[in-house]
Amino acid sequence: MSDEPKTLEPAVTRPVSTPEPPTPTPDGGRAARWALVLVPVGLVLAALNLRPAITSLGALLEEVSADLHMSGTVAGVLTSVPPLCFAAFGITAPRLARRFGPAAVVCAGMAAICSGLLLRPFATGTAAFLAASALALMGIAVSNVLMPVIVKRYFPDRIGSMTGLYSMALALGTSLAAALTVPMTDALGGDWRIGLGVWGALAALAVLPWLPLLRDRTGAARTERGAPAGGSAPAGGTAPTAPAAGAAPRPMVRSRTAWALACFFGLQATGAYITMGWMPQIFRDAGVPASTAGVLLAVTMVMGVPLAFVIPRLATRMRNQAPIVIALGSCGLVGYTGLFLAPAGGAWAWAVLLGISNCAFPLALTMIGMRSRTGAGVVRLSAFAQSVGYLISIPGPLLVGVLYQHSGGWGVPIALMGGLMVPQMIVGSLAGRDRTIEDES
Repeated sequence: MSDEPKTLEPAVTRPVSTPEPPTPTPDGGRAARWALVLVPVGLVLAALNLRPAITSLGALLEEVSADLHMSGTVAGVLTSVPPLCFAAFGITAPRLARRFGPAAVVCAGMAAICSGLLLRPFATGTAAFLAASALALMGIAVSNVLMPVIVKRYFPDRIGSMTGLYSMALALGTSLAAALTVPMTDALGGDWRIGLGVWGALAALAVLPWLPLLRDRTGAARTERGAPAGGSAPAGGTAPTAPAAGAAPRPMVRSRTAWALACFFGLQATGAYITMGWMPQIFRDAGVPASTAGVLLAVTMVMGVPLAFVIPRLATRMRNQAPIVIALGSCGLVGYTGLFLAPAGGAWAWAVLLGISNCAFPLALTMIGMRSRTGAGVVRLSAFAQSVGYLISIPGPLLVGVLYQHSGGWGVPIALMGGLMVPQMIVGSLAGRDRTIEDES
């Protein structure tokens, strides 16, 4: 009888002494340690470069149009090129990631952004300028899609904090390019070519952290077969289960969650592009000085810097993200109502509220990472939601311009902007439910 505790002891203690799951990086060991340092640096630098190609051009569009003899129609088309490229090229990201690995594709995306930004200043005509811009936007498109994938693959237990980190960097890059391009151009002699070209240096810097990760292709096939990324459970606590070997993944077009996410992404992108393109004009038409209208837009964009870090962390701690969706949409409704009733009187309050509402973007990215249990699922879901979403967003800014021109004022366009908040809250609440695309298989 004295030996019984000894014979039972191993059976009792064995589960306690079981090693923890390995660090969720493909290479493990020493490679995992340096990867966990490089990847956050790469994410931040990549995110800083996902919008300057767009917002720097917006700041100098008048000078570029005049120098390249663009018609008003061509200049208007140029403002619609970004979401079109995001939709067209973003859908190719899953195939590229499957063949080369997500880190290698992001590295190539940064190189494409750098090349496009450096080539744009040498364009002597509209066609060459559009081609160089498309090259940069192609790099942005694939990198957009793969940011949630990189986070899911290397940091499955820190989706909220890492998504917040690069979302904050993305908002910062957007604001810096909008605010600094014109002053920097003036300081460098007033040539728009130099003012646009300098952003290529930041893109070149973003290539460097991804170069050591080019050889990181181990585990890519495993991830594509549906193995759980990092072995972490989803927010709801359900153990990750991989699809049966050889089973074909469920098409995204048959997933209600994927469609809800795509529509939510598209409606929030519509609001963001309308805000960036038209909000200064709304304030100027209401009697606000042009310089103040520009500052109000900067305030709206800057709101995304702190909130882009807070919202994803909060979202991952909740089983259902619908309350955040509704809170952000309500801010948008109040902001647009204020613009309709008293655009100049409460301009600063409306700018802040619309800035908060635009933080639906980092929330959408976070939900993409949470709505699949596997790295392969996140790749496919991210590509589908962003590509379809950006297609949905294309008509919005153009429609606002048409309504403004034909209605003779901002009443009807602002009513449309506010009205879009309602379906955004509905589809966002559906996308925020505690379920994954694998649950629908």
